[in-house]
Amino acid sequence: MSPSSPGPDPRNRPTAARTVVSGPITEDVGAPRSPSAGVRPSAGVRPSAGVRPSAGVRSGRRAVRSHEPTKAPPVLVRQVRGGVVESRHRGSIVQVDVDGTVRRLLGDPDVVVNLRSAVKPFGLVALVEAGGVEAFDLSTAELAVMAGSHSGEDLHVRTLQAVFRRSGISQQMLGCGSDGAPLDALTAARLLRDGERAGQIRHMCSGQHASLLLLCKLNEWPVEEYWRPDHPVQCLYAATIARAFDTSAALLLTSTDACGVPTYGFPLREVARAFALLADPGAARASDRRTSLAPALTRIREAMLANPEMVAGTRDRLDTLVMKAAPGRVVAKGGAEGMRGFAILSGAAAGHTKASGIALKIEDGGGFDRATGAASIETLWQVGLLDAGAVRALARYHRPKDHDPRGETAAEAIPAFELAPVGELLD
Repeated sequence: MSPSSPGPDPRNRPTAARTVVSGPITEDVGAPRSPSAGVRPSAGVRPSAGVRPSAGVRSGRRAVRSHEPTKAPPVLVRQVRGGVVESRHRGSIVQVDVDGTVRRLLGDPDVVVNLRSAVKPFGLVALVEAGGVEAFDLSTAELAVMAGSHSGEDLHVRTLQAVFRRSGISQQMLGCGSDGAPLDALTAARLLRDGERAGQIRHMCSGQHASLLLLCKLNEWPVEEYWRPDHPVQCLYAATIARAFDTSAALLLTSTDACGVPTYGFPLREVARAFALLADPGAARASDRRTSLAPALTRIREAMLANPEMVAGTRDRLDTLVMKAAPGRVVAKGGAEGMRGFAILSGAAAGHTKASGIALKIEDGGGFDRATGAASIETLWQVGLLDAGAVRALARYHRPKDHDPRGETAAEAIPAFELAPVGELLD
């Protein structure tokens, strides 16, 4: 969709979004939900102003740990088999400007979520600011694989091995493990056939870990046990994340990611705000302390835009496919347990006169990834970033199907919600 074209009407979905598994059904699964069913903006907010950012993290208060909500978030995706809704995947979505103003929302924008792998573009700032690009002659592809969660294909391995050779660091120092590696099914099948065991470099987080090892080399810090929270490189990483989220390292809500390094929890709206900054690092106000991040974030954003296959993979990876479907207009970065962030550049589509960020969280962790993909594509369609042709091309993610042994469709995940502008919700 060109920036000058009109935005899509959510009621006029592409063909892929109107196909419903045959059979009687007891609830409407294809029509958008009324925004009032899942959204309750704060009382007293003026429609013309949008929803202003909460005090939250930026006020200096420690983020509140997740607790059982008093009200369930709205259903975003339903798994339908033979007219029966077998599963309902609930979640929250929020679109935010750089200054924190909420433009669209559904569910709870203040639910606390772990960034997981969505942290990587922001943490990579530490290496860029330290002069790592120049010191190790890093290419844009190498930056992108360090900001991404790669599939462990040979392309990713060769790229990282080149970095290790130039830096003089052994890839044996990687501490990310090899559990689940590689993500790419064809590569995994080939390794199994050849009797080759996947090494740590094929792990989806080896790019992030490589950036940490490079920082150790630059600062003459020990590389042993670099993953520990009290290691100097993790302290620097945490301080960088705190800057990106306009808080202090002492107030970060920290836990351990599956690859063994710390990850950080924030309200969903703060995640969206950070992705808005990634979309346009120069758009922050002069008074915004995050302006110092602009040169490094711009470099990282451009590297990811130029190398979408390095951010995820060449096959069956949603982040890569979304970025290729809207080239130069969006940076997509997912995290585990149904977390995904989108940095939408200014002018990306009609109505996007300035950059914004979208954060999406599926409450149950994603329903085998089907709910995260379906809700993500539906969201990008509704905000106008993807046109009908792109949605049809991404139909296997937008409406993922289960098939019987003969290849016939047996079940389908169907997104059904309306992500309306906040001003419309308050009228």
